Amino acid sequence: MTPHPLDPLSAAEIAQVRAVLVAEGRVGEHTRFPSVLPVEPPRRGTAPRRALAVLLDTATGAAAEAVVDLAAGAVESVRDLDPARDGQPPILFAEYDRCADLVRADPRWQAAMRRRGVTEFDLVFLAPLSPGHFGRPAEHGRRILRTLTFLRDHVDDSPWAHPVEGLIAEVDLITGEVLNVRDDGDTPIPAEHGNYRSHDPFRPISITQPEGVSFTVDGHEITWGEWRLRVGFSAREGLTLHRVEFGGDPVLHRAAIAEMVVPYGDPSPYRHWISYFDAGEYLLGKNANSLRLGCDCLGVIHYLDAVVADDHCRPVTIPQAICLHEEDHGVLWKHTNILTGAADTLRSRRLVVSFFSTIGNYDYGFFWYFYPDGTIELEAKATGVVFAAAGEETPYAAPIAPGLTAPVHQHLFCARLDMDVAGGGNTVTEVDLVGVPAGPDNPYGNAFTTRSTVLDRESRAARLADPARGRTWLVTGTETNRLGKPRAYQLVPRPGPTLLAQPDATVTARAAFATRHLWVTRYDPAERYPAGDYPNQHPGGAGLPKWTAQDRDLVETDLVLWHVFGPTHVPRPEDWPVMPVDHSGFHLRPVGFRDRNPAADFGISTDRPAPGTGVGCPNHPTPGQSPGNP
Repeated sequence: MTPHPLDPLSAAEIAQVRAVLVAEGRVGEHTRFPSVLPVEPPRRGTAPRRALAVLLDTATGAAAEAVVDLAAGAVESVRDLDPARDGQPPILFAEYDRCADLVRADPRWQAAMRRRGVTEFDLVFLAPLSPGHFGRPAEHGRRILRTLTFLRDHVDDSPWAHPVEGLIAEVDLITGEVLNVRDDGDTPIPAEHGNYRSHDPFRPISITQPEGVSFTVDGHEITWGEWRLRVGFSAREGLTLHRVEFGGDPVLHRAAIAEMVVPYGDPSPYRHWISYFDAGEYLLGKNANSLRLGCDCLGVIHYLDAVVADDHCRPVTIPQAICLHEEDHGVLWKHTNILTGAADTLRSRRLVVSFFSTIGNYDYGFFWYFYPDGTIELEAKATGVVFAAAGEETPYAAPIAPGLTAPVHQHLFCARLDMDVAGGGNTVTEVDLVGVPAGPDNPYGNAFTTRSTVLDRESRAARLADPARGRTWLVTGTETNRLGKPRAYQLVPRPGPTLLAQPDATVTARAAFATRHLWVTRYDPAERYPAGDYPNQHPGGAGLPKWTAQDRDLVETDLVLWHVFGPTHVPRPEDWPVMPVDHSGFHLRPVGFRDRNPAADFGISTDRPAPGTGVGCPNHPTPGQSPGNP
């Protein structure tokens, strides 16, 4: 069957990418593939199925990206990369083991461990991490990982509870050199374990849908009520959404978590460099989990597998990577008629499309919710195990267990929202709630209103949220509703701090996208990732700062919203040994997109029994309430 242009790459297509590159002499003994991604068709028009493969020669460090035309079975283009200028390709899975093996064999590291009384290294865990970029001449152009060291008492012991403080190693992955081993710490290794078990003390909750689910799945297209959308998957971003429509009208052309950065606020020599770019350096999709019924998703579930390329461009299937299901969501609307005493209530439900990715010690769930009233919500769930350090409390690290601290850090997600509200020609308006000064127009001092500012150029469209003003951003189309107002969708943030690093910090240059809650750009298919294509060891300045310097016009055109959100984490004892989910996200709400509440007439019935029968509840009098006596 011919794949849809927006379908994820199939196993056969990934294998074809390798075969084409081999046939054209692009693959040698040391060639590896840090990423293989679909090249999606342009927003308007068609294009053949294509894939973008990044090639890395692990013997020389030479890197290139090749576009493969899958329909023609040929290489369409090749571009050599300069790692010193463009940044390094993402980390290969095999490089974690290579780094750990090189450090474990290094006499300096072994001496540091023996000095701490550790002579058996089999249970030592080395945690290689992307190194950041600090302009050091000795690191220029090198492909590097830095690694911290942790201990385990036994195979199933949590290593994060036993950090070896004051010991850090740096490895050149191409030459195989251990460039540096820093050992200047005498902090005792914490002995208390950080193990945990999953035990549910509660009685089971059983979710049943005797008549089946209300959504249909046709390949990667999902229909639910008035919603229609396509689900995709990328080794870099993970779950992607395409051509999202409500009531047959377009809302989003594409949506995904395009990047996230996790900067640490500890200035110590051992952690000041930590700032994970989990999509661009580690690949969220390639690290996706296989989801389990009753654990990650509850109810009547439809799963979609994901296929990614391994380091050799061989297809690997991640079973049940994407979960589709419905869930009850309380009351959608309710009203009791004070004249008759009759009460109408509509239960809410939502369609959930989700996946989880594990990057080292942290686990991230991304849940897209679709509601009957036309609302879209994205919820990011951060959980897993906090990154711990040995020692006493400092201003930058909070105590979580005896002799154990956890540094302060941020999780800053960037959602790329390629808007297509009511068919395009979109404009973004910033809307604030403001009080009206006392005067002739406000004689009693009670008036307040909205103040709207059109974000007409990219130079004026890098914005901060303002909770004190209830700031939202309205994306309007050129079509109007029956009231003569533009049909629109509203981005409602749940704001937290933006990047807290200083303006001249290296992480600020590399993660400039995280310095604002919102950026708006004119659509360009080449502008995909807010920190640039290759954030690994990139010196900074790529992505949104570079693009918005063009200062393009943003009125009645194809627009992309880049929304930054996420928690700033000051760890607490309750986050240890495993962290409860920390929730963050945003809403997209219709504003005049429809002429009235699209869920106003759902499920109301006077003869349908209420308990457990679906979304509708019968009209019924409210005890103790008489007409006219609310």
